Amino acid sequence: MADHYEALGVDRDATTDQIKKAYRRLARELHPDVNPGAEASERFKSITHAYDVLSDAKQRQKYDQGGGQNGGFDGQNFGNFGDIFETFFGGGGSSRGPRSRRERGQDALIRVDLDLDEVIFGTHRDLEVDTAIVCETCKGSCCAPGTAPITCDICHGTGSIQRAVRSLLGNVMTSSPCGSCRGYGTIIATPCMTCSGQGRIRARRTVPVDIPAGVDTGLRLQMPGSGEAGPAAGPNGDLYLEMKVRHHDVFSRDGDDLMCSLDVPMTSAILGTTVTVKALDGDIEVEIRPGSQSSEVLTIKDRGITKLRGSGRGDLKVGIHVLTPTKLDHKERDLIEQFAARYAAPAPTLSQYQQGLFAKLRDRFLG
Repeated sequence: MADHYEALGVDRDATTDQIKKAYRRLARELHPDVNPGAEASERFKSITHAYDVLSDAKQRQKYDQGGGQNGGFDGQNFGNFGDIFETFFGGGGSSRGPRSRRERGQDALIRVDLDLDEVIFGTHRDLEVDTAIVCETCKGSCCAPGTAPITCDICHGTGSIQRAVRSLLGNVMTSSPCGSCRGYGTIIATPCMTCSGQGRIRARRTVPVDIPAGVDTGLRLQMPGSGEAGPAAGPNGDLYLEMKVRHHDVFSRDGDDLMCSLDVPMTSAILGTTVTVKALDGDIEVEIRPGSQSSEVLTIKDRGITKLRGSGRGDLKVGIHVLTPTKLDHKERDLIEQFAARYAAPAPTLSQYQQGLFAKLRDRFLG
């Protein structure tokens, strides 16, 4: 191994300032950022180690007294500590390589407002999305047409710069991203004017969506690859659709079932009748049995919402609401009094409270 004084080009009686000036002069010449050659790199390690030893008074004294070429350690017995640390820290020219400009795009989230009737069987929407798309001018290359990225002249395409760091155990080579090319290994000398060298632009595009039946408010649907395009034509992120079902004035939802109430005149409740009502998916015939009471629930099978996961549909539950007349003329009042006299109904009595369908509906609307 070369003598430390010879490595720095100084005499053995050189002062500390002379040693420092010699090291700085050689370091500027041999630093890997300036001179990346293998021979220069080895010389840079040698002068750095020589300076570490000779700049410390105790180590220099031990070295002058023959304490070993490494300033107290015998290189034949312990090896080169700098090489050991290079193995662990990625020095000595090893590198993971430059990072890619292509990155995955971000995910996007948009809300989709649906009417209740669209939920029954599902629907199709063409959604207008403001997002990032690949630049049509440069096709994601980030360069102006007719140009290409050039190799970084600082890191020579590796994307990283190696530096020598002094430590208690010797000289350690570390690697950090190149500040000139930001670790890419290449530089966009002539960026695309359309996308400013990003490889993507903001634009509106149409996304066709088939929304399945049975979705409910708060449900999110994932569309892989329909999100924003990544930089430099990187893969698209995902698009998430959050469902919001609008309130309906007549029908309410309970899972896969639909609920509504039917106002029935007192006479129809007493005598019974059949009526045709308009549901969300067509007309329905509802049979009112004679003597029907308020809060009774009629269940119409398979006229609810199509199940999201599975087969079949829920039911339509129709709550009976008997309307009692509040204004009667003299003739109508006489008829009711005659009916009451003939019916001889028992006096009103207290009974156990039961929460019926209409209270549940009220809670859903007001809650």
